[in-house]
Amino acid sequence: MTTVIQNVKLLNEEGELVVSTIVIENGKIASINGDIPAGATVIDGNGHFASPGFVDVHTHLREPGFEHKETIATGSASAAKGGFTTICAMPNTKPVPDSVENMQLINGLIKESAVIRVLPYGSLTKDISGEVRTNMQELKEQGAVAFSDDGIGIQLASTMYEQMQQAAKLDAVVVAHCEDNSLIYDGVMHEGKRNKELGLPGIPSICESVQIARDVLLAEAAGARYHVCHVSTKESVRAVRDAKAAGIKVTAEVCPHHLLLEEMDIPSDDANWKMNPPLRAADDKDSLHAALLDGTIDCIATDHAPHTAEEKCCGMVGAPFGIVGFETAFPLLYTNFVETGKWTLKQLVDWMSVKAAQIFDLPYGTLEVGASADLVLIDLDKEQTIDAEGFVSKGRNTPFNGWTAKGWPVVTMFEGNIVYQEAE
Repeated sequence: MTTVIQNVKLLNEEGELVVSTIVIENGKIASINGDIPAGATVIDGNGHFASPGFVDVHTHLREPGFEHKETIATGSASAAKGGFTTICAMPNTKPVPDSVENMQLINGLIKESAVIRVLPYGSLTKDISGEVRTNMQELKEQGAVAFSDDGIGIQLASTMYEQMQQAAKLDAVVVAHCEDNSLIYDGVMHEGKRNKELGLPGIPSICESVQIARDVLLAEAAGARYHVCHVSTKESVRAVRDAKAAGIKVTAEVCPHHLLLEEMDIPSDDANWKMNPPLRAADDKDSLHAALLDGTIDCIATDHAPHTAEEKCCGMVGAPFGIVGFETAFPLLYTNFVETGKWTLKQLVDWMSVKAAQIFDLPYGTLEVGASADLVLIDLDKEQTIDAEGFVSKGRNTPFNGWTAKGWPVVTMFEGNIVYQEAE
C-alpha cells in the first residue's frame, strides 16, 4: 500500500519550514519530494507542519492492575492524540514486569490493545520493592526497553550498584526516580514558601539531588548507562552537569510541568497540582531551562500519570502524586517557548523525538527515508482552550485545564496508518 502526503511543511537542516511531499510504502517512508507512484492514496496535508512522531520515555499506562485509572487502549490513544507514536511504559503495574511470565503478560496486553508503539520497562527489583534484584537479562530478552523502579527511589546503594553492574554487561539503561525516603518527611509539595502559606508539609529539594549524586558515582563505578527521571531542582542539574563533565554515562529528562510552572503558581490545596517531584521554586525552573539549552538535560518526557477524579478531589494530603500529560505537552511547550522565541521549533522537536529515542538506541523519532512512517501533522496556527473533559485519557488530573495554547496535532500516523485524526 502506498500513501502520499502532499502539501506539508518539513524542517530542513537549518530549522526552516519547507513545503514537501512524503511517500509512504509498507509502513515506511519511501521518499521525500520524490515521484508520486500511480494509484497511491493521496492525503492533503493542508500546509500543516509534519513532525516525527514524538517519543515519550516516561509514561504510566496503569494496565494491568489499575484499569480504573487508565488502560493500554485509552493511554495509547491519548498519546496518539498528542502526537506520540512511541512511548515507554513504566513498571508500576500489578503484576510488576519483574519476571518472564509477567513480561509476557504485559506484552500480550500491548499487542492486543495499543494503537501506537508501547515499549515496556522491566523492573529493577521484584515487585518494585527495592530489595530482591530481578534477572535483567531474562527481562531484556522479553523486550524490556530499559530498567526502572520508577515511582520509588531505590534506597539501598548496594542494590542499585549491583543492578548497574548487571546492566553494564547487557548495555542496558538503568532509569531512576531519585528520592531518598528519609528526606520526604511526608511532604506533598515543595518545601519552600508556598507550602507554608497553604499549611502543607513540604518535600525538600535535597530529597532528589542527594540520590542523583549517589547514583552517578555508582554508575561510574559500574560502567553503566544511567538515566535520571524528571529532574526538578537546581542541585540535581548541578549533579548531572558535573557527572557529564566527568565522562559518566548519564542522561536526564525534564517534564513540561516543571518547565512551565513553579511552586507559587499553585492556587490552593488542589491535588491536580500534586506531582512527584513537586513543582519547585522559580530559580529551580530557570535552572531547568538553562540545562535543557546547554545539553545537561537531554530530552522532554511527560510522566503521564492518570488518576481518577475521586482520588484527586479532596486536597493534596492523601491524594496520589501525578498529572496527565500526553494531550497537552506539545501545544503548551510550543506556545510558551517557541512562539515566544525562547526555543526554536527544531529544538522542541528534537527534545520530544530524536534525542529521546537516542537515549535508548531506538530507531524512531526521525522523518527519513527508510524510517518507520511515524509522524504527526500539527496545525501550528490552531489555538484552543484545554478542556480536560475532552481528553481521550481516562485521567482528567491536570493543572492546565482552561489554559489556551497553539499548535495542535490534527493527524497522527503510526507505521503509515492513521491512528488519530481530529474530528471535522
